Parts: sequence; structure tokens; C-alpha cells
Amino acid sequence: MHGLNPDQLDAVNTLSGPLLVLAGAGTGKTRVITYRIVKLIETGTPRDRILAVTFTNKAANEMRERLMPMIQVKRKSPTPTDKYKPKYAKNKFAEDDPQPTVSTFHSLCVKILRRRIDKLGYPLKFTIYNRGDQESLARTVLREINVNDKMMAPGQLLFHIGNWKCKSLKPGDAIMHSESDAQHLAAIAYQRYQRQLRLSGALDFDDLLLLTEELFANHEDVRLEEAARFDHLLIDEYQDTNTSQYRIVKALASAHRNLCVVGDDDQSIYGWRGAEVEHILSFNRDWPDAKVVRLEDNYRSTTSIIDFANTLIKFNKTRHDKILRAARPGGDRPAIIQYENETVEAAETVRSIQRRLEDKGREPRDFAILFRTNEQPRPFETELRKAKLPYVLVGGMSFFDRKEVKDLLAYFRLLESEPDDISILRIINKPPRGIGKKSIEKLLDHSVKQKVPLWDMITGDAERPKLTSTVDRGLNALVEAVGIVKSRMGGLSLVETARLLIDRANYKAEIEKTYSTPEDRESHWAVVEQIVSALGEYERSTRKPTMSKFLDKLLLGDQNADNDKEKQLKKNAIALMTMHSAKGLEFPEVYMVGLEEGILPHKRSLEDDDAGVPEERRLCYVGVTRAEELLTLSMSLTRMRWGKARDTQPSRFLYELTGQADHPNYARKKRV
Repeated sequence: MHGLNPDQLDAVNTLSGPLLVLAGAGTGKTRVITYRIVKLIETGTPRDRILAVTFTNKAANEMRERLMPMIQVKRKSPTPTDKYKPKYAKNKFAEDDPQPTVSTFHSLCVKILRRRIDKLGYPLKFTIYNRGDQESLARTVLREINVNDKMMAPGQLLFHIGNWKCKSLKPGDAIMHSESDAQHLAAIAYQRYQRQLRLSGALDFDDLLLLTEELFANHEDVRLEEAARFDHLLIDEYQDTNTSQYRIVKALASAHRNLCVVGDDDQSIYGWRGAEVEHILSFNRDWPDAKVVRLEDNYRSTTSIIDFANTLIKFNKTRHDKILRAARPGGDRPAIIQYENETVEAAETVRSIQRRLEDKGREPRDFAILFRTNEQPRPFETELRKAKLPYVLVGGMSFFDRKEVKDLLAYFRLLESEPDDISILRIINKPPRGIGKKSIEKLLDHSVKQKVPLWDMITGDAERPKLTSTVDRGLNALVEAVGIVKSRMGGLSLVETARLLIDRANYKAEIEKTYSTPEDRESHWAVVEQIVSALGEYERSTRKPTMSKFLDKLLLGDQNADNDKEKQLKKNAIALMTMHSAKGLEFPEVYMVGLEEGILPHKRSLEDDDAGVPEERRLCYVGVTRAEELLTLSMSLTRMRWGKARDTQPSRFLYELTGQADHPNYARKKRV
């Protein structure tokens, strides 16, 4: 435990009962969680009785990477009699060694549901729908109730459904909570959406939490069985839990009460996606015997930056009492600059970065430009291109949003015993098999009227409607391709199975049809190769690999853009990103731009001074605490709106940061 400060050591050595670790920005919370797991193992807790849960794959992977070298088992060199036994790399775990479980919430819930979801009337081999699948289903549901895109787009419906599910509201509850015509319409569609998911044996991402919560609430035997798997539960980023996650944690920890939650109410910035800061604020009420440890030594930023952050966050009245202390003394005072307009702001910001690159020996990766909304980076991109400076706009298109990825995952699902309709419809005519929209509609209508699965009808296990000979040939070709692959799966690896399916389905013809130039075809075929490579990597690293588990792993990885974001940030380039995306990151020099009322705080938050503005203040605090050595905050005196330059008003946070909250213009009511 060498190197831990007294507060960190206190958290690590508190090994039983409820524990709240309030970990401020840059105070080493991941280190504390990791060392606490090591300490539990050293004091006799079996490794496989420890569960650590976080929110993103990146955080879970980082925790594993830190933890495993500290608790690995050294293995003796193999002897001649070991030649038929599994070979262990030096200082590595064998797969059958007991290990602590380090998981995201959603991965944990998938495992629970794969074991017991049949109690809720779903098949154990349920399908997990990704965003594209959800949009297809939402479009179908809206069409069924005669709602066109102008009245409500699929994305809008999914926004409402996601909000309701994050609050643990089922379709019946949603109707009761609807306050507007749009919400009422969405609630009606929600009922059909959820019914269709169930009929298809499918779950969307939010269902993974919602149905786990329902399983625990309605089946005490399942809750007790799942809770009994672990003796210690550690939760990272507890301030980000939504209602379902909060209830799942309580259900798993209520018996042994060995619950350690780590988080910072001052960094709770995801209220818009269901996170409730109240969970961390009320931890002592939920667990009256809880011990509270405060980590307040910041190892990231200079004193000047931390003083700024402390000054700002004190304006939030409902928070745990704590203050950050900088371990790095001194530092330049953060600069606040006003520019004539957003074009000048972008040009001068880039010019400043360019000077520091030339004069201070910095690398492009040392800089971040943080903004509140996705509309803001355009002028900065323009100026960076003019200056020929490398940059990356973090959070662009996910790998999983690419057409080829969605197509291949749909093909792989056809190898399941009961393929879902969304996957079938996605690839039924990819590559072209002469199956047009009218034929597909006829198949769907027949499937609904006869109450038979669509795949059974396509394969001939159920009667097809009368179709043209061309359509019949196309369907038969698809069935034959899938049938050949399924008949040979037992003797093939997953990679060989995937290659055979891609070949038999003639998917390369889809690439050739869709893209006209050799360069485009080559780059998109490379995406196909990447999916097969990912399958191979999974197969090599898993003891009992299956296509179904691979699809689960990929789809869970799809729900946050961690992998793509990580790749982007590895480039030696200036990072352009929203303040939400920047949480958990750090940069030597940070430029926070657009600090104006209506942008930060965002205009939507100004309608809710009790919850909206405090969350925006926390978001500003997150932005400030990303900076290690130099922080610059800027605003534009005018900004173009609908083709005209409009006067702006400085963000109230600028007044707060500089001790001018008594200024007559502070938070002055103005239409923005």
C-alpha cells in the first residue's frame, strides 16, 4: 500500500459494512478501488466473491489492467507430463482460476438475464437490439398507429422511451406520467414497441437494467441466488446511477451489506440520461451505519486551477461538504478572454495553441478545446485546417454505426435457433436477391396474420404466401446459404464459420453494388475483415466461445463509444470535444469556449434553477478540472443566430469564478 495518502489508506482498510468514498476530481479513485480489492484478497476474501461494477468498458478495462498484475498467480514451468494440459503463460491467470468480477452494469445484467430471464417469459437466448434495430422497430410501430415522421420521428420516440425506462417506468406507467400530446402519443407507441420486443424475444439496451430490476423485485429466489454469488460489492461513479441501477445495487448488497460506493456528487452531469445525484447525496439515509471517507487531495491540477474549481462549485447548495486541495502548488491563474464574435474566438484560440506549440515544446495531444454543444466546433475546425494543425473531433461515427457491421451482425444472428425479425429484414435482400419491398410487406403481413415466426415462413417450416418465382428463388438461396453454414458449424471455429457465411451469402456482391470506386470497395471490405478479426480475438481469449456471446460482447461495447474514443485520443492531435465527453480525461492545457448564458448554462437548464442550473455548474466544474497546468476560458460578445449577429451575455459561471456574483449583470434574465 506504499504511496497511498491517509484518506486513501482509510478507504482501502475499511473492509466491511457500507462505505461511501467521496472522490473529488483527480484524487485517485481508481487506485483506491483497485487497492481495496487487493486488500480484501490479502485478508482472506476469495477472489471470485468480489464484484466491482462501473459504467463503461474503458473504466472496467482500466481497472482490470491495474488489478491483475497485483494479484496474478505465478506458475511453475511446464513439465513433460503437462504437454496435454493447458499451457499457461508466465505470470498470467489460467481461465479457470477464480478472479474478481470487474464488469459494467449492463454486462452484469446480461449474465443474470441469460441465467434467469425465462422467469419473465423471455427466451434465455434473447437478442439484444442495437440502436439501428431500435430505430427500425420504432419506425414500424409509428407506422402501425398512423404517425408520420413530421408528427414524431423514430429517434424522438426512442428518446421518450429511454427516459421512461431510465426512471423504471413501464408502458402503463408512461401513460399515467404523460403531460403533453407528444408524450401521450409516445406512450401509446411505447406499449406496441415493448410488446413487439417481447414477441421477438428481444431486449433493447435499457431493458437489460429494467428487466433485471423486475426479476429481483418479483422473484425473491432469483434475487437471493444472484446476491449470494458475492460477499463484497464495489460501485464506481455512483453519482451516475439511474433508478434501475440504484435498485439493483440495493438488491445485491442488502444481505451482506459489504457495499463500497465511490463517486463525486460534484461531477454528476448525466441527469439528462436518467442519473440521479440524490442517490449519492442520500447514501447515509439508505445505509445509516455507513462510513464516509473524503478524498480531497488532487494530483492532477495546479493550485490556481483547483482554487478556481472550488470557488465555482460552492455555489451549488445541495452537495456533500468537501474541498479539493492541490498537490501541485502554484501555477498560472486561469485566463478569461472576451472576443468580438465566434469567428474571432476560434481564430485566436487556434493562434494561441500554435504559439504554444512553437514556443513551449508542446505536442498537439497536450491540448483540448472543450465546448458545451455539438454545434460549436465548426469554426474551430475551419481555423485548425487553415493552420494545418492536426486535430480530432472526439465522438464521431462509431464503428458499430457502419452499414457493413450492422449487416454482418444481422447475418450472424441468422445462425441462432430463432433469428429475430429485425435481423432477417435487414439482410433479406443484401446482396440483391430479387426480393422487393412489396414482397417483404406480404411476408410480414402473412407472418402476423398466421402468427408464425418470419424465419419459419422463409425456411418453409411454415407456409409462405404466394410470391413470384424470382422472390421464391431469392428466399431459397438465403435459406440454403444459412443451412449449409449451420450444418457445418460443429466442425468449424467461429472465424471459419463467419468466413463461410460471408462467402455463401455472397456478401462481397453487396459491397460491389453499393460502392462505385475500387478505393471505396477496398475500405468497406476492410470493415468486414475487422469484424472477422474481432471474432478471432474473442475466440482466442475466451474459454468457451460462442457466436451468441460474441454478439452480446460486441453490442455491449457498442453502447458507449469508448473504443473509438480511445483510438482517437491516442493520435497526436488536438482534441475537440464536449465537456460531457471530457469527463475522466485530463490535458496539460485546456480551452473552454463559448461561456455564455444560453450555451453554458444551456438555455434548457435556465427553466429549472433547482436542478438544471446546478447540473450545468457541475459540468463547468468538470471542464475546469480537466486542466493540469493551463486553463483558458473564453466567450464571444456577439454570436450569429439565424444569419444575424446577436449580443450575448457572459455566463453566470464567469462571474462566480471571479468572485463577482454581486455584479448587476450576474444571471440577468434575458431571452437567449
